[in-house]
Parts: sequence; C-alpha cells; structure tokens
Amino acid sequence: METELIRMDVHSPDRSIIGRAAELIREGKLVAFPTETVYGLGANALDSNAVGRIFEVKGRSFSKPLAVCISNFKQLNLIVREVTPMAKKLMEKFWPGPLTLVLLKADIIPSSVTCGAETLGIRFPDNRIALEVIECANTPIALTSANLSGHPSPRTAQEVLADLGERIDLILDGGPTKIGVVSTVLDLTIMPPGILRKGAIDVQEINEVLKGAGFERQENSH
Repeated sequence: METELIRMDVHSPDRSIIGRAAELIREGKLVAFPTETVYGLGANALDSNAVGRIFEVKGRSFSKPLAVCISNFKQLNLIVREVTPMAKKLMEKFWPGPLTLVLLKADIIPSSVTCGAETLGIRFPDNRIALEVIECANTPIALTSANLSGHPSPRTAQEVLADLGERIDLILDGGPTKIGVVSTVLDLTIMPPGILRKGAIDVQEINEVLKGAGFERQENSH
C-alpha cells in the first residue's frame, strides 16, 4: 500500500480533502491527522474490523484500549451510558482540549475498542482538521498516536510517514502539533477519580475544578 500525504492549512482546511478522509474512515480505512497534542491514527469506532487494523498496524497490544474522539456532544451521548455532573464540570473547563475522560461505555461501542472493558476514554480535540474530519465522517473515531508501539508519539506528518508509511491509507499534514505532549487521562468511573496517564493538563488544574465542584481527588489514587 502506498500512503498518501496531503498538506493542509490547519486554519482553513480544504473541504474536499476533509471529505475524502471522512469517506476513507467510513469505508474502514485508516487515516492519520493532527490533534493539538500529537498526530493520531483514526478509524471508525463503530467498525470492529477497522479498529482491529489499528492494533495490527501499530503492533499494539490487544490489552491496551483505544480512546474515541468526538466533534460534538450529540456524539458523546451516543457512546457513553451517562455524562455525570463531575464529567460536565471538567468538559466545561477543558474541552475541546487535551483531556481524555474515562466513562462507562454505551453498547454501541464494540468491545474491540475497549479490549473488553466496560469503560471508554473520550477526547474532544482542539484542532480544526481533527474536528472537521470527525464531523464529516459523522461517526465517533477510535484514535491513538500515529506511531509504531514503543516509538515516540509523532508531532509531524513526516514522523508518521516514517513510522507507518505503506501501512495506512492517508496522512493529513497540518504542520507540527501545537502541544506535542499526549493528553492527560482521568478515570471518572472510580472514586476518587484517578489519573491513568499524566499529560498536557496539569493534575493541579484538574484538582481545582474537582474541588470547586465539591469533589475531591486524592493524590495517591491510581
């Protein structure tokens, strides 16, 4: 397979190229595109075969769940059982942005995305290319960093091409990512909420929102 790389203006993405990427995703293909953190490798989250290709292409362990990216809150309500008051406070503060929130998944999400777990990480990225691809595809997109497992997360399309070229269908090159650090992952299915991965958002910022909303997160939790 020859991987196509298309340069795009992140501030004014070409709608025809966005449409092409969205069509590929709907067809079960893999597309890499920038988020504000790192470049992501995306597939239709509702297509188990497409999701499986992410694991195969990356050499990713089938025990490591994928996150799902959304472009609007209507999609969110489709993929989780409940948006808790705690989640709403964090979304108001940090979304769109580099915070992945873990909630209980809805039945529509295949177990291949969550590796059999009943929980799901959700992201609302702060990048116009990413948001327009998700919106145009009209489906939640399973997303992980667009690199071979064990390699550094890519900040540029060229790094994606070096790692995954000839393995994926399309790379949208929106230039270097703004942050370059992976998202912070916060599990809201446990009490107190637990940081599963440190990332772009400082833990103290999260604690301040939780305390202001009447919730407490202990530093020794997960």
